[in-house]
Amino acid sequence: MLMMKERRPAFRTIEGWARSILREAGAIQECEEHGWMKDRTDPHARERALLIAHQDPPPGVSSDDAVAAVRDVMDSIGDTCPECSPNAG
Repeated sequence: MLMMKERRPAFRTIEGWARSILREAGAIQECEEHGWMKDRTDPHARERALLIAHQDPPPGVSSDDAVAAVRDVMDSIGDTCPECSPNAG
């Protein structure tokens, strides 16, 4: 039986690719009301995202650069939506 690896969609920027990896790993989620990405503060999901970036970087990008891109995007996302009120969560 022929097994095929599911292909990820192509992205225009390394940042877009990194966001997709973080979502796939469950490290970030979208605010349901406003659409902003929020850090789920799950250390295991962060580690999964970094492992994915290291093992399967996008074409033409080194593993080190892919991991750095995921770290940069992770560091730029807060754990709250900027449009939600402090009580909304």
